[in-house]
Amino acid sequence: MTKKTDGKQIPQRVVSRLAMYYRVLSQLEQGGIERVSSRELGEMMGITPSQIRQDLSYFGEFGQQGYGYRVSNLYKEISKILGLEKQHTMVLIGVGNLGRALASYTNFRRRGFELVAAFDVREEVVGKKVADIEIKLMTELRSFLKENPVDIGVITVPASQAQQVADILTQEGVKGIWNFAPIKLSVPENVIVEHVHISDSLFALSFRLREKNS
Repeated sequence: MTKKTDGKQIPQRVVSRLAMYYRVLSQLEQGGIERVSSRELGEMMGITPSQIRQDLSYFGEFGQQGYGYRVSNLYKEISKILGLEKQHTMVLIGVGNLGRALASYTNFRRRGFELVAAFDVREEVVGKKVADIEIKLMTELRSFLKENPVDIGVITVPASQAQQVADILTQEGVKGIWNFAPIKLSVPENVIVEHVHISDSLFALSFRLREKNS
């Protein structure tokens, strides 16, 4: 799957690496580092300098030969590319262990993602709080979205319930879904879904351990 920027087709793997660039540059800026070369970035990220230059070339010219990249400038530019200069509101559907962990992750707000509501089907958790947000009953989701438009729906419910949740979200104008349920969702073309399969990285780790020990 690819994304478009000024008519260019951006490979999904490049989009995924942008988050890595953003994270590393954030650490460099916090550490007071003013400039960094593609070689140094590559060493920190485990990729080649040429790959970094190729990735960034999709979005413009950022570095200077013999000087490298000014950390603060590149950090701000990648933030803009990722859309992080804008505040994004989110609702969480499914307040189990994973949902609670996501809701409690304080870096989301620092990065411009604000959780405004949480919903669950279990009446015994309704009225309790997660990350200072009172949990609402799932049946209230549609009416809440009608009165409070949000950008992103975070789905952490079982696979059997995920499509129904996605239908409500998209019908009420949500344009982005962060899906942790192990199922491929069917959504309108104007809705973007990011599927997260936590076990995939664990399986990849298992494969690498097997290869190393074989």
